[in-house]
Amino acid sequence: MIKRNRAVPPATVVPILDYPDVREAVAWLTTTFGFVERTRIGESHRAQLSIGNDGAMIVADSSGNQESPSLGSVTLTIRVRVEDVDAMFERICTRDARVLEPPTDREYGERDFTVEDLVGHRWQFCQTVRDVAPEEFGCETVAPWPDTMAL
Repeated sequence: MIKRNRAVPPATVVPILDYPDVREAVAWLTTTFGFVERTRIGESHRAQLSIGNDGAMIVADSSGNQESPSLGSVTLTIRVRVEDVDAMFERICTRDARVLEPPTDREYGERDFTVEDLVGHRWQFCQTVRDVAPEEFGCETVAPWPDTMAL
């Protein structure tokens, strides 16, 4: 069993994204995406944010060999499950996110859209619209996911 530590996010996977200005990034992510700042580590070093009920991320300052992506380059895409993808898209469209792909229904039962944040990190917000077996769209179930998803 994983022990609880109130000094770190309680998620199994916690991405650390580099930004040139931590405070600007936190303000943008909380205002635009609705994330919640939980812990501030120094004024401009790092911050821990919660995403929904069980997601987390760390905003880190770009230093040494760490740097945020240059606009137009893709280093990763972070996928965030939400209850209402269209409401999230409307929220984001009223702010300063660059829309790369509008809400789209996928054959695998998800509706999603993709945006870039203020320094070029890609974010994909998704909502399940129907339950689909992987075999229905040409994939193979190797080991089924536990039935613990509840948004």
